[in-house]
Amino acid sequence: MTATDVARIFDPERLRQARQLALRTKQDVANAVKVSPAAVGQFEAGIIAPRPDVIEKLAAYLRVPAAFFAAGRPREALESGSVFFRSLRATTAKQRNKAVAYTEHVWELSNALEAHVRFPHVDIPGFSGGEITPGTFSDDPVLAAQQLRDAWQLGDGPVPQMVRLVESKGIITVLVPMVEAEVARIDAFSTVSFGRPVMVLSPDRADDVYRHRFSAAHELGHIILHGGRTSGTVDIERQADRFAAEFLTPRRVMEVELKSRLEMSVVIRQSQQWGVEPSSIILRSRELGKISEATARRGYIRLNQIGVMHEPVVKFPGEQPALLSKAVELAEQRGITVRDLANELSWSPAHVRRMLGEHDERPRLSLVT
Repeated sequence: MTATDVARIFDPERLRQARQLALRTKQDVANAVKVSPAAVGQFEAGIIAPRPDVIEKLAAYLRVPAAFFAAGRPREALESGSVFFRSLRATTAKQRNKAVAYTEHVWELSNALEAHVRFPHVDIPGFSGGEITPGTFSDDPVLAAQQLRDAWQLGDGPVPQMVRLVESKGIITVLVPMVEAEVARIDAFSTVSFGRPVMVLSPDRADDVYRHRFSAAHELGHIILHGGRTSGTVDIERQADRFAAEFLTPRRVMEVELKSRLEMSVVIRQSQQWGVEPSSIILRSRELGKISEATARRGYIRLNQIGVMHEPVVKFPGEQPALLSKAVELAEQRGITVRDLANELSWSPAHVRRMLGEHDERPRLSLVT
């Protein structure tokens, strides 16, 4: 497809998406392609289409094929408010816009793959069309976590592999390589605005498998509790934290296991058993009234003194997202290569690979027949 062809079917949303992925402002783009910022605004608003020579410059500057800007491919646009960011105060609009554009691309890649590979169905009670039927889960985060554990027949024991679990339930999960300084503070985030929930985990938490697992459980809490709610508010973040704590360390078991005497050797053992940070065990003990606030403070100080080792996620294949990369492997068995997917999406093959990352153990999928 030539730049002249693209100019005739130019999709203004694609320019917005490419610009946000590249962390560029309209002024940046205008300077690079020698047009006015107002012209870039008109391109993105669909008022006018760029000339073929400008399209070539846009493609070179934003590092996408010229065909990326053509209309006709499946696309889902997200509003920033429909993505659950951990803290709006800790992130800039530019950071959130990049995260939104990444999430849109996660959906596009998974949508393209589903033409060739059958993904696990979304196994969340009441989920349909991008939302959960009101009343399916309690508004109380603790009760909602208990209800989901019961629905998934997890019993009362530890969750062995948190990320593999959510992927097996049909939730698209990725570990985004957001290594730029501008996005370093973005934590995990999620959305239910697509036909499938999407959960994006940040490398910022991947240096500690326990924090990483809690982030995944936190985002699962958003998916279960907060469809249609405004993201980033203090109350919904606390609710997601309460959901995660209950999902990973269910109250009905912890009330028996946790003791009134805080011993660090026991705390470390319970941390390893339940797959949560040692500080989470202390916090849970305080929440359940097993220890006093003063004892909890002394426990945190003691943890700092003994210097608990962090285990990186790379050592735990079951905590690394794998659904999309396994789907690519299965598609390749049918002769659909990464280059074919890139052509279908009008991406570069390198961008497809960046979206996939590196994975080992994968959930089970089957070819579409």
